[in-house]
Amino acid sequence: MYIEKIKLNNFRNYENLEIDLNKNINIIYGDNAQGKTNILEAIFLSSLGKSFRTKKEKEMIKFNNDKLLVEIFYQKKDRDGKIKIEIGNKKQISINGIKIKKLSELLGNINIVIFTPDDINILKDGPEKRRRFLDMMIGQLRPNYVYNLNMYLKTIEQRNNYLRQIKEENKPEEMLEIWDEKLAEYGEKIYIYRKEFIEKIIKKINEIHSKITDEKEIIKIEYLSNCSKKDEYLKLLKERRKLDIIKGFTTKGIHRDNFVIYINDKEVSVYGSQGQNRTVILSLKLAELNVIYDEIGEYPIFLLDDFMSELDEKRRKNFLNNIENTQVILTGTEKIDFANLEYKLFNVKNGNITE
Repeated sequence: MYIEKIKLNNFRNYENLEIDLNKNINIIYGDNAQGKTNILEAIFLSSLGKSFRTKKEKEMIKFNNDKLLVEIFYQKKDRDGKIKIEIGNKKQISINGIKIKKLSELLGNINIVIFTPDDINILKDGPEKRRRFLDMMIGQLRPNYVYNLNMYLKTIEQRNNYLRQIKEENKPEEMLEIWDEKLAEYGEKIYIYRKEFIEKIIKKINEIHSKITDEKEIIKIEYLSNCSKKDEYLKLLKERRKLDIIKGFTTKGIHRDNFVIYINDKEVSVYGSQGQNRTVILSLKLAELNVIYDEIGEYPIFLLDDFMSELDEKRRKNFLNNIENTQVILTGTEKIDFANLEYKLFNVKNGNITE
């Protein structure tokens, strides 16, 4: 799988842009705030239908314009395709000229793995970041997962509203059972998906991390959830009903899931060095890359935002040699030369690109 061409119109700081990519390595370099990450954002938008930088879609529209256009032309092993996204007063997405009705129809057309400087926070920040990592990966491969997750989140919002009504308006507690049943039903399905993919990552990450660290570190992942079985979650909801009413929100559930990573039996986010945390994230992303390959039979596109600056020349070369047959699109402030590797260089300056 690889992207052949990108066309942008009034996207961020690009008025009009058209570039043809190499199917192997593409290096986009230039000073900060010139528009390098914007190109990765456009690809991400075409893969998942949203930005990884903002929840306000109109922020992606170039200043003093009322709509943007993104067109991505791509090749897969069995077909070629074109994603077209227009955002103005509303968002319209077309695949090969046909408008889609649901976002789930977009998922899986262009598979990606993205690595950004903020990804260190997957380990450092709260469980929300780790759940988002899982949701992004699984959502690309199992559209039904996205449906179940959205239904769960919609149900929990309704339950939370009713919890506040019980507290403030003395509504009957028994009505909670309607939402409890639905939460437990969706929660169990989401747990099964997450457990499946955590196990797939564990199988991949052990070997990957061992190679990166010259077999000096053993990596382990523990998945933590309250929703492994529907009946158990229903029981937990009933046990915590009084507390949930007092607090006005649902205190336990799949929305509180977490996974913890250990290096040599020590929690890396607490005891690991900055270098260890960065290496673990790299291992996690490479494991994700390989899990997606196993699922779809071809490697996803690897987006690396300002990543190579963290590695010396030897590690850069070793890293790229470990992801052969994968289209890599990376950004950085410096021009990077890779001997004996096929790649394209793009220089970005004030929203203009020269190859």
